[in-house]
Amino acid sequence: MESEKTFTRFEQACERFPNNTAIIFLGDRFSYRRLKEMVDRFATGLTELGVGKGDRILIYLSNSVQYVITFLAAQKIGAVVVLVSPIYTSHELEYMIKDSCARVVVCHDTNYGYVKEILARTPVDHVIVTNLLDLIAWPKRALAFLLDKAPHGKVRGGPETVPFRKLLKSAPNPPSVEIDPINDLSYILYTGGTTGFPKGVPGNHWGHTSYVNDISDHVFAGHVLHGNDVYIAVNPLFHIMALGLFLALGLNLGNTTVLMPVPQVDAILMAIQRYRVRWMLGVPTLYRMILENDRQDTYDISSLRYCYCGGDVLPREVLSRWKERTGVTIFQVYGSTEAGHVTYSRLDAGDPPSMSIGVPLPSRRVKVIDADTLETVPIGEVGELVVTSDHTVKEYLNKPEETAAAFIQLEDGVYYRTGDYVHLGEDGQIFYVERRADILKHKGYRVSASEVESVLQDHPVVVGACVVGVPDKKVGERIKAIVVLKDDAKGVGAAELINFCSERLASYKVPSYIEFRDMLPKSKVGKLLRREIRDEERRKMEKDKAPAA
Repeated sequence: MESEKTFTRFEQACERFPNNTAIIFLGDRFSYRRLKEMVDRFATGLTELGVGKGDRILIYLSNSVQYVITFLAAQKIGAVVVLVSPIYTSHELEYMIKDSCARVVVCHDTNYGYVKEILARTPVDHVIVTNLLDLIAWPKRALAFLLDKAPHGKVRGGPETVPFRKLLKSAPNPPSVEIDPINDLSYILYTGGTTGFPKGVPGNHWGHTSYVNDISDHVFAGHVLHGNDVYIAVNPLFHIMALGLFLALGLNLGNTTVLMPVPQVDAILMAIQRYRVRWMLGVPTLYRMILENDRQDTYDISSLRYCYCGGDVLPREVLSRWKERTGVTIFQVYGSTEAGHVTYSRLDAGDPPSMSIGVPLPSRRVKVIDADTLETVPIGEVGELVVTSDHTVKEYLNKPEETAAAFIQLEDGVYYRTGDYVHLGEDGQIFYVERRADILKHKGYRVSASEVESVLQDHPVVVGACVVGVPDKKVGERIKAIVVLKDDAKGVGAAELINFCSERLASYKVPSYIEFRDMLPKSKVGKLLRREIRDEERRKMEKDKAPAA
């Protein structure tokens, strides 16, 4: 069945290539046979805890073998994975657990404290805890602890807290579960909300496998080596972009994935050299960091053949420098949490044209429309990109108003409004122009300006806040907040507000700058005129760049 293709393909790869290395993690190799056995044992262990079809399992982990095991085991028993960043604070975590109704949290011991802090206020029944090095060979793990190189945290839980390794002692015979590809959810991902709260994006099995199979069977056909290729997974697996490539290039085809826990440049370059990596996915910031690394020339990365970039616009100067350094181009992938992977550069078409984000995948239909009239614009004219698929869920979790704003009925179906402005080429390629102004891009992450503003306005002396992006060639945009304080506020400065945000937001969402003003521009109906602030910031930058008279 179409519904089971992704996991069935993994199992087929396990049967066909049992001795192939599925994952390399911190230098240790995990074969397909071994990985499948751990997945089956963990799935049985979850079942013995009372976790079953439809139950939500929140994965609060960094890239690791434990992440892969949890994801695949949950899919096997029909549970729904809730994928979140491991650097979220307890403030963000509590909201997402309650919103998704998660019964189980799987976390590292280093972020267990955040879970413990909010446990009594959530529906969580079980907390499964693991150390990053839990599944690494004992001699290496012992040496890391001896040299104090192993990250670890204190775990003082009650009966609800279970060691990850305990579940791996279960028998490898999980129950057989029938999954409805359309009506059963596979995952819930969270993305920025316009009301200040993240939106849960539910994905069914059919929607998820449709684009994964598109990538394996169409985009990479004739280029990827089944059972004999190597991909390096740098981006976090809680991103739809990274998760899709990991399945499409690695587990579905019997290939090896070098799984990086953190994007450390020297470690990435060393891994490419050591394991002869051929495939790579990154965001513009990662490619720039590699090019600006003082030791990049000491590594042999000549094995690279296919490099993809997503998450933000790739500057032409980065592309030119990368091609000069490696001899290979960087292709584009574009997608969204709501629509999955949408477009890819075609590998047989040579270097992609400037600002091209590729052509749509077979399972995705796109239009370029006038944002006000919703009418399709002529080829070559700029409009908003909207996307649909017969396979995807077209709503947000528990947010009917935001669903109504983001998903629109057109003549041939319900389309998702990406908020990105593009134009369509004669050959079917889509060319990126600009993005919706209230979504910022920092180090490849999408940041909702409204969410950051909402947190700032929770501070007892803040009466208004406006958040904008300040262009920065290294990170895309730095986050700047314009803040209005109460008249009687005393002693509150930028450092306190930044610290206040740090306690409530993941680090990539925290403002880099805070400016204080007496008032913010608003419309006649009281709506914040963020555009005026952005235009003002742009004029400041142009003035700073202008040559002296």
